[in-house]
Amino acid sequence: MRRPGDLGLAGWVFLSPWLISFLVFGLYPIAASFLLSFRDYSPLSAGPSPYVGLANYAEALRDGTFWHALRNTLFFTFGTLPFTTAIALGLAVCLDRAFPGRTIFRAGFFLPTVVSVVVLSIVFRGLYAPDGPLTGLFQAFGVRAPLLDPRTALPSIMAMDVWAASGYYMVIFLAGLKSIPGELYESAALDGAGSWRRFVGITLPMLRPTFLFVLVVNTIRSLQIFTEVFIMTRGGPLDSTLTVVYYLYDQAFYRFRLGYASAVAYLLFAVTLAIALLQMRWLKLAGAKE
Repeated sequence: MRRPGDLGLAGWVFLSPWLISFLVFGLYPIAASFLLSFRDYSPLSAGPSPYVGLANYAEALRDGTFWHALRNTLFFTFGTLPFTTAIALGLAVCLDRAFPGRTIFRAGFFLPTVVSVVVLSIVFRGLYAPDGPLTGLFQAFGVRAPLLDPRTALPSIMAMDVWAASGYYMVIFLAGLKSIPGELYESAALDGAGSWRRFVGITLPMLRPTFLFVLVVNTIRSLQIFTEVFIMTRGGPLDSTLTVVYYLYDQAFYRFRLGYASAVAYLLFAVTLAIALLQMRWLKLAGAKE
């Protein structure tokens, strides 16, 4: 008799394509890059790569450019996170109500999510150009071309990211709103609670798991920001948009320091993990106080 959870031979055969692809394209690169981070490896060097221990990590931690890239990455992450979350929640609450054309509005706000990031970056690069459609608006604030000004280049990319990502998280919040029992709102209304009181007392607490998912996923995605920077600014001007992943890319594929780049990647992983754990602990403590 087969035990519960025993897939049997047929189950493993059907799972084998995913398992093989995960081992080859997922687990193996992760393990190989981790081992590579302890070596001074370059594909241009002949012979075996020397083992350097933690020297790559120590070099990264001493490198002012790495810290500058990390500051830019954290600024991008925590500068976009509140706006993306608030806009997505606001859209979800508004579009959760029944009104004519609701489906069209939902599709319209979600549309930027299904467009390639490369395409969006090219479009916004044209909008931000000195002769672009938004030139007059920027000139009113004393900025000729935001992507050419170190003060405004990174905020300009952040604004595009908030616009492009809000629709995706709106759908997630909509799913969370659908999971809240309607009886709770009916009982609160009978007790005299207004719309704002119902939102604060029912909607926000019940959406805590959704908030956790949105915060963690959005944080991980923002810490890995690369495509927008690569297409729009290449880290410039004056490294004002240099992020950790673009710095990693430059070290690996322009300078061919793959061992050092692997160490940078795992430092970014450690930062990402620490922030995610802090977010989960913060939401857990916030829930315990209520």
